[in-house]
Parts: sequence; structure tokens; C-alpha cells
Amino acid sequence: MTQIIIAGTVSFLVAIFLTPVLIRRFSAEGLGQEIREEGPKSHLRKRGTPTMGGIAILVGILVAYLAVGTYGLITGTGGFTVSGLLVLGLTLGLGGLGFADDFIKLYLGRNLGLNKKAKLLGQLVLAIAFGLLILQFPDEQGLTPGSTHLSFIRDIDTLDISFGGSIIGIIVFLVFIYVLIAAWSNAVNLTDGLDGLAAGSTALVMGAYGIITFWQFRNSCSVSVEPGCYSVRDPLDLAVLAAAGLGACLGFLWWNAAPAKIFMGDTGSLALGGLVAGLSVASRTELLMIIVGALFVMEAASVVIQIIVFRTSGRRFFRMAPFHHHFENGGWAETTVVIRFWLIAAMAVMIGVSIFYGEWLSATGVSLR
Repeated sequence: MTQIIIAGTVSFLVAIFLTPVLIRRFSAEGLGQEIREEGPKSHLRKRGTPTMGGIAILVGILVAYLAVGTYGLITGTGGFTVSGLLVLGLTLGLGGLGFADDFIKLYLGRNLGLNKKAKLLGQLVLAIAFGLLILQFPDEQGLTPGSTHLSFIRDIDTLDISFGGSIIGIIVFLVFIYVLIAAWSNAVNLTDGLDGLAAGSTALVMGAYGIITFWQFRNSCSVSVEPGCYSVRDPLDLAVLAAAGLGACLGFLWWNAAPAKIFMGDTGSLALGGLVAGLSVASRTELLMIIVGALFVMEAASVVIQIIVFRTSGRRFFRMAPFHHHFENGGWAETTVVIRFWLIAAMAVMIGVSIFYGEWLSATGVSLR
């Protein structure tokens, strides 16, 4: 628990104190966000607001993880683990991709950065590297950081995506990892459209996964094989990363809440999407994350629905997609949309954690009556 507290505290402090430094620096250099002309007209006043604030989130997560790992090595209570490093690497890699996108936007002074092909190619390279490495590095019990089995709360033994490890099966597994990483990173990116929406929603998801992974650590099969135990490698380190993500999002949210003094940009949103994807794979809860991160799923789905309906009928299903803009264009104040979407995210988190805990009660035969 000490490591988790340290991670959350350090990341929060780094983010909350580094963000105003970035605000001053980017404002002085005139590195402000361009606003889509077809977007809500109320957003035009935001033109010029500093962006790439996701740098503070990334630095907060990185410093917190390094601090906890160093603390563990000094005290002999732990250290750096393969699972944590792989998830952190995916987060930093996608953050770097987002940084390139933001830099191009600012350098050229336009709202479009990397084109779709370049962004998807970057995600593909990172996904292949992550997918191959996640199946390596078995521990003493033979557990690797990831599994080729599709997982809900635990691995589903009857659903081996790799078909027993065949070459074609491994390709299918890598395609799955790519789709998962691209989906989550783009979903968080799409959610980042209103002041504080992505940061607040991600903080809730990270809080949930801090609880989930710590519970996996407390009930790990590597400590004691008993009903309800979890076959997850390095769950405590995953909890540290979740806590670091939570603290960094909250520290950034201090400055990003309406009216935002800085935006996270793709640097932050793609990185946080990578953290969400990485935690779901390493904790073996890919399908559970769909429930916990339901708000992100809804945002991405709204864009898909909008495209399909428009291309088939020539009409728009929503006033504007992602659908947080639908309500904003319908007359809701921006803060109203954000708070109500936070409530949706909170309810999804509570449902997801309840399902996780309920499954553990069922597996252990514990009754609450």
C-alpha cells in the first residue's frame, strides 16, 4: 500500500506543479491550440489556449514509477518489474506519437497533425512490439505479463486467441492487440474535447484499476493457491501505475478544469489510452475494461454511428460527433456536459468494480448474507 500512496502523491505533485510551468512556457512561445471551424462556436474563444499539457501527465507517471521502483530497491520491498515496464513503455510510446502529432499541429499552425495513416502506422508498430514482448519473460510460476487467452475478470481458458501458439494464431493475437490499443488510445483521444472531460474520466478509470490490481495482488496465486486467487504477474506494479495515472490526471485537472488554462493534446490522450489498454492486458481484464471505461466506448461508438449513418443515408445521427458535442450543440453548458459525463463514467466504474468483486465472492464461496 505504501508504494501506491507514494505513486499517487508523487505523480499528483509533479503534474500540479509542472503544468503551470508548461502554461507559461507555451504561452510565451505562442504555442496555442487551433480550433476546428466546424466545431461548436463556443469553442472559438479557446483558440490559442496552450496545448501539449499531456507532457505533465507523462512526466508525473514516469517520475512516480521511478520513485516507487527506487524505493522498493532501497527498502528491499520490490523494484521494477517487466509488467510495469511494458505498460509504461506503451504509455510513453503512444505519448511520443501524440507529441509528434501535436508538434506538427503547432509548427504548421493548423488543427490537423499526423494524418490517419501515419498515426495508425505508429500505433501498429507499438502494438506489435508490445504484443510480442507481453508474451515473454515468464516468472518462477511460468506466468508471463500477458496471455493469449481472451480475458474478462480472469483468462477464459476456452478462448485462446493464438489457437495454441501457431504462427497464424500469433498473427491473430497481434491483430487483436493492435485493435485493442488503437481502439482505446483513439477512444480517449475522442473523449478529449471538453475542458476536464478526458482527465476526470480517466482518473476515475485509474482509480478503479488501482483497486482491481491491488486486490489481485492481495489474492495472488503466486502467494497462495486457493479459490478466487488471480494468476496475474506483478499486480502490485500495475496498481502503482494506476495510482500514478490517477494522481497525474488529478494534478493536471487542477489546471484543465473549465475554463481550461491548458489542454492535454494528443500527447496526453493517446498516452492515457495506452495506459488503459496496457493495464487491461497485463491485468487480464480486457473485456472488463469495456465496462469500466464505458464512457470512452460510448464516445468512440458515437463517431462510428455518425459515419455509418451519414454514408448510408446522407443524414447525421447526432448533431455532431463525438456525442459530447451533440449535447453541447443542443444547448447544454460545457460544464454541465462534463459533470454529467463524469457521472456516467463514475457509474460505469462502480458497476465494473462491483462485477469484479462479485466474481471473487462467487469464486471463494463467500456470502454477504
